Amino acid sequence: MHFKKMRSILFAISLCAVSFTQVHAASYTVKSGDSIFKIGVLFKNSVDTIMRDNNLSQTTIYPNQILKVNSKTYIVQATDTLYLIAKKFNISLNTLIAANSNVDKYIYPGQVLNIPSGYIFKGAAPPAIVPYSQSDLDLLARLVNAEAQSESYKAKVGVAAVVLNRVRNPKYPSTIKGVIYEKSGGYYQFTPVLNGWINKPASEESKKAAYDALHGYDPTKGALYYFDDSTTNTWLWSKPIALRDGKMVFTY
Repeated sequence: MHFKKMRSILFAISLCAVSFTQVHAASYTVKSGDSIFKIGVLFKNSVDTIMRDNNLSQTTIYPNQILKVNSKTYIVQATDTLYLIAKKFNISLNTLIAANSNVDKYIYPGQVLNIPSGYIFKGAAPPAIVPYSQSDLDLLARLVNAEAQSESYKAKVGVAAVVLNRVRNPKYPSTIKGVIYEKSGGYYQFTPVLNGWINKPASEESKKAAYDALHGYDPTKGALYYFDDSTTNTWLWSKPIALRDGKMVFTY
């Protein structure tokens, strides 16, 4: 085979090979109205993953902020159109555009596009994982504040998540209030109920942590207990550790 022809074929093969790839750090520019949950739905990334990969301590994001997401990418070819690319990957045109802040109507060869594996979430907020009222949210936030006021945002969410994991577990009461005020062997399960700190107003961050836990964020992945790492309770330490954050320990 002629050398130049062979080189052309090899170049074409290599171009096809790099036009579509799986990466672990695609870039996404936040748009007005975005939330980490919505971005996660679009790319099928968990809230935890996005927060970890971007070193975020809380879920607040802002327009034009650049986030790393786990996404497939595609390099635009000379004959491509947005419609053809969407059809190629079996996604809607609107979803393709939503995943790429640098795309409106026009694309150009060599441009790198994110190929989302999820869908556009249009709701104002993700559905709650358990039914709750405004008073339930306030009570949960006050417990978070009492237990983890000086701890990180992740630890605050973890406290709320433990309560919600109990609500969903048949071994515990089926309501937020029931879990928080539960007595076992004559003792309250949560110290702030006993010492009265549960009655102190919650900070805005504690309210946000309670809200995020109610809507699916659980950095503990299902923990049922939490405690301060200074405790000498051997029974608590004997349980599998789900998460350690600051002074807080979460176990199953």
